[in-house]
Amino acid sequence: MYVAVKGGERAIDNAHAWLAEERRGDQDVAELSIAQIREQLSLAVNRVMAEGSLYDPDLAALAIKQARGDLIEAIFLIRAYRTTLPRFGSSKPVETGAMRCERRISATFKDLPGGQVLGPTFDYTHRLLDFKLAAEGVAPEVPERPAAEGPVPHVAEFLNREGLIETAPAEDTPPPDLTRAPLEFPAERALRLQALTRADEGFSLGLAYSTQRGYARNHAFVGELRIGQVDVAMEVPELGFAIDIGEITLTECETVNQFKGSRTEPPQFTRGYGLVFGQSERKSISMALVDRALRWEELGEDNVGAPAQDTEFVLAHGDNIQATGFLEHIKLPHYVDFQSELELVRKLRREAGAAPMQEAAE
Repeated sequence: MYVAVKGGERAIDNAHAWLAEERRGDQDVAELSIAQIREQLSLAVNRVMAEGSLYDPDLAALAIKQARGDLIEAIFLIRAYRTTLPRFGSSKPVETGAMRCERRISATFKDLPGGQVLGPTFDYTHRLLDFKLAAEGVAPEVPERPAAEGPVPHVAEFLNREGLIETAPAEDTPPPDLTRAPLEFPAERALRLQALTRADEGFSLGLAYSTQRGYARNHAFVGELRIGQVDVAMEVPELGFAIDIGEITLTECETVNQFKGSRTEPPQFTRGYGLVFGQSERKSISMALVDRALRWEELGEDNVGAPAQDTEFVLAHGDNIQATGFLEHIKLPHYVDFQSELELVRKLRREAGAAPMQEAAE
């Protein structure tokens, strides 16, 4: 990753001071607080936590403030901070079936045990500017809403009862940790899912869109999309059992995809999966679509040459921090490289100009 830059110390100090001045903006306007960013720009905070691989709304809000709203820069700050943290242990796998859902919808079944919960969503809003929001200090009316009910089963379980959807094999071996070891190929599904949940939302969205337009033959239904809180538990050696150490908000998406069957498997539905920190619907759905596209080989399907089916292309280019570092390094001095290119072009032009003159003389 390219992060180093050389230059005059005084010039760099002045650039930092100018950046701080621009970040603050007009001094007559009240400064944003961390709490305001955390509570009122929560979707941006969620994205920074997800792609930064660190669940801490306050630190994500601080990073957004420091980065002047540049979310990729904020993600960079969070990842850099994350590397300084000690690791005390690993939590147990979260049980999303016990999620306390704020939102839960299905595009495959209308009537579900526990019901469909629309929750906080833009899906049914008119894309019109609400100028009432410009009236600062006016508290909006908050309608009463029912308290979140208990755990509700996953929709895929209904298909699983009839054997109509694949059963995910149980994994006994701990998955590799992408935050502690470099990405290697071939990448197993657990590693691919880690890379996808950290991948840039825009990149994931573009790939997912390509699968829907025919570049991967991936026709999917949203079996279920749910958002809510889950408990995080950790084994404590001194106690000999697991205890809850907190809760986090997650968005989970499971897609139901067509599958014609193979020599060993009957026709059935298959799954795509997405799991992201916070409320991140667009990212979780995109992740599920790309996950399913990458599974073509294990399902015995044809590779039609679609970008979303190329594991190395997807995983090697989805990380926005790596992409930003490589892209922005071309802003750094390349004087020697350019001078050599310049001399080469001048030489070629001289040779090209001399050739017509020589032909005319002959």
